Amino acid sequence: MYSISYWINIAILIAYAITIISCVAVVLKENRNPIRSLAWVIALIFLPVIGLVFYLFFGRSLRGEHMISKMNKRKILSNMTPTHVNITNLDLTQASKNLIKLGRSLNSSFYTENNEIEIFTNGADKFRSLKKDLIRARKSIYLQYYIFSDDKIGTEISEILIGKAREGVEVKVIYDHVGSFSAKSKFFRRMQENGIDVHPFFRVNFPQLANRINWRNHRKLVVIDRETGYIGGMNIADRYVYGGNDGGPWRDTHFRLRGDIVEALTYSFVVDWNFKNNPEAMEYPPFGRTLLHNSIGMQLISSGPTDSWDSLALCFHKAISGATRSIYIQTPYFLPTDALQHALEAAALSKIDVRIMIPGQNDSHMLQYASYSYITQCLKAGIKVYKYNPGMLHAKSIIIDEDIVIAGSTNFDYRSFENNFECSLIVYDKVFNRQMRDIFFEDIKNCTKLSFPKWRKRPLSQRMLESILRLVSPIL
Repeated sequence: MYSISYWINIAILIAYAITIISCVAVVLKENRNPIRSLAWVIALIFLPVIGLVFYLFFGRSLRGEHMISKMNKRKILSNMTPTHVNITNLDLTQASKNLIKLGRSLNSSFYTENNEIEIFTNGADKFRSLKKDLIRARKSIYLQYYIFSDDKIGTEISEILIGKAREGVEVKVIYDHVGSFSAKSKFFRRMQENGIDVHPFFRVNFPQLANRINWRNHRKLVVIDRETGYIGGMNIADRYVYGGNDGGPWRDTHFRLRGDIVEALTYSFVVDWNFKNNPEAMEYPPFGRTLLHNSIGMQLISSGPTDSWDSLALCFHKAISGATRSIYIQTPYFLPTDALQHALEAAALSKIDVRIMIPGQNDSHMLQYASYSYITQCLKAGIKVYKYNPGMLHAKSIIIDEDIVIAGSTNFDYRSFENNFECSLIVYDKVFNRQMRDIFFEDIKNCTKLSFPKWRKRPLSQRMLESILRLVSPIL
């Protein structure tokens, strides 16, 4: 006769088998990339317990889930008052017009004309400008960052926000719970106690740990008085001004915006604030007409794991595929999808000038070596690859033919395309785009250009490490 413990073990094994079969069924039902689907099926079947844990944390899909209710989203959209621009008669290339249409189809992103933009390539200038604008705020401040550190810069910003809240200014803050793990809870609690509405995006706690830890809100934007906006790659952290453990200040790109595009930033913030029907939901604020009159065309593209499409990956692919002369890319992590890798290779083989700039020293050794696994094919195709030497390169921008610039929070990697909530600005203005091109070539002066003969001689141990890390690059 069998003991009770025997039947308990049998029951556990049956429950585990049912769980594995259910997970495999979900993977197959989602019709993902067949290689990735096969990888998860193999992991679930042949890696007992470990495979299941990895799948629960990193393998699940949010595709098709609603960030906010359809009714709430329709209400926000109905309250927006963007100026309609007929793109047919604009002095833009057909590739640019097609990209505008794509953005509109993907997430109702409207094209705006009356805008101003200022570029920051170092943290000192960006935070100096941001603090001045925050101090001048009269009505509202909406601030959202992936990382809001409680260091010197973070404390300065929080004190300004507390001061404005005491003056009666509406202050709302969104921070990513995973990205801001290092900040003490009392840092955000103090802001709350002083009249600031503080909202952690996707708070990670039990029992929701596996449901949330893999999806991060990587956006970095600010809207002040619904007149001035900031967007780019810089978080709120000392590393952009005083440097990090790996050397000097991080090199990044950020923008100060005024004009019609600020309404698009506000829409993005309101949707994120109302995420999962937040009980403290905010109404979409009224907008007046901008006094600016020029033709600097812009569009804001957002994407996230709940969307039906990988919006920014599709925009990247459309822009790259439409290039006729040049493609210049800056990214801290280069882990492209197969489609984007092939698009870059096809462009280079078509004698388009394709250049990619990555950090010489990365903040993540795993991501650095995973990125290296893609370089051999790039060099073989004629793509010029540069390693930035002075410090960590954290800038995220694509410059196409002087006609299109895509820049913001989106890295050129799987995580940004599929797992993160991101937003990037597309600018259709030759003067601005030439500025961005000039900045790219200034940065090249501080780079080492890789050559294929030398690159292929790197140690065998390094190449093996690159190949191993490439296998797990979709979840890094």
